[in-house]
Amino acid sequence: MDSKAYLDMSLLRFTTAGSVDDGKSTLIGRLLYDSKSIFEDQLLAIEETSKRKGQVDVDLSLLTDGLRAEREQGITIDVAYRYFATPLRKFIIADTPGHIQYTRNMVTGASTANLAIILVDARNGVLEQTLRHTFIASLLNIPHVVFCINKMDLVGYKKETYDSIKKELEQLVVKLNLRDARFIPISAKYGDNVVDASEHMDWYSGTTLLHLLETIEINHDLNMTDGRFPVQYVIRPQQKDYHDYRGYAGRIASGIFKPGDKVKVLPSELTTEIKAIDFYQEEIDEALPSQSVTIRLANEIDISRGGMIVHQGNEPTISNNFTLDICWFNEKPLDLSKKYLLRHTTNELKCIIKEVNYRTNIVTYEKDFADKNIKMNEIANITLVTAKPIFYDSYRKNRTTGSVILIDEGTNETVAAGMIN
Repeated sequence: MDSKAYLDMSLLRFTTAGSVDDGKSTLIGRLLYDSKSIFEDQLLAIEETSKRKGQVDVDLSLLTDGLRAEREQGITIDVAYRYFATPLRKFIIADTPGHIQYTRNMVTGASTANLAIILVDARNGVLEQTLRHTFIASLLNIPHVVFCINKMDLVGYKKETYDSIKKELEQLVVKLNLRDARFIPISAKYGDNVVDASEHMDWYSGTTLLHLLETIEINHDLNMTDGRFPVQYVIRPQQKDYHDYRGYAGRIASGIFKPGDKVKVLPSELTTEIKAIDFYQEEIDEALPSQSVTIRLANEIDISRGGMIVHQGNEPTISNNFTLDICWFNEKPLDLSKKYLLRHTTNELKCIIKEVNYRTNIVTYEKDFADKNIKMNEIANITLVTAKPIFYDSYRKNRTTGSVILIDEGTNETVAAGMIN
């Protein structure tokens, strides 16, 4: 398979964020509606619901607010995923809630995103939730952030309002060192600059939101340098035609693997080379990030689930003691006396939280070294000790090998998501 052809097939995952009532669900509804990505019966259903609620215009937010409580309150509570496509690209949208108490939902929805859309109400400007969600986008190392200054219709489509908010946001971008930030004035309700260019804002010469989503370059966001292949399953058919077949199946976390590459196997640290790479029922010349493949090695080496094949001379850090930033998901506060399960790539092992180093105020971005009582939706920096070493990179370098989740052994609940420093 040609490498470039594979990369061109990659879809765009993006998430929406912003304060309550900034119009996140309406924006997604507008994208789906104007790009003709909804079925006729869906449109009829939301038209009828809008009429029952006494609304003159169709409430497009109903396309994503699927829970009864969401429809009744007019807010988003859970993360809603929607899929749509245009002739240029496929998309997965995560519509995340804006309320403070649902910060953990926003982290969940944004964790795999290539791009984050952060909405700002043109009437209110930059709010605490704007600061909070921009910080989370930075913490999750989302490569592209698009600030949509929404509800421009309610401020008379004034350029001065947009410029003032944009200036404040640009200072925030510099402070948080965001890699790529864009700014678009929109009206999600009426579709200005969402799919079609606005007739009311001729002073804006930039692209529409959909055009940006269709054309933004995401191939370079992949880590093509550091070869990391977490082993998920060992394939031994032991059939007549495949009597000596031994393959290691998994998903390429990062880097490019080719037959003949010198590799090191972890945790044994034995070295060998790649004999062949199988993709479905054919051998391929190279394997790229996010491809699920089976790698065959020149030597028979004992590898099991949780092991990792890496490029020789470019190895990850190997340690059972490391620091990470976490978002605490659970209603019960973090408990230093408890043991947790750590899931990292294909590995699962026991761990303890050795220390809470500090809690981060996600509005002021200040570090609190005094109050280390970590409750739901809070961000903290901790030190973990695992039962055995894991093979990791910093999250900034590699979002796959640098991320973990913590699980309560007793309840099997996911209590935290972590980004290794």
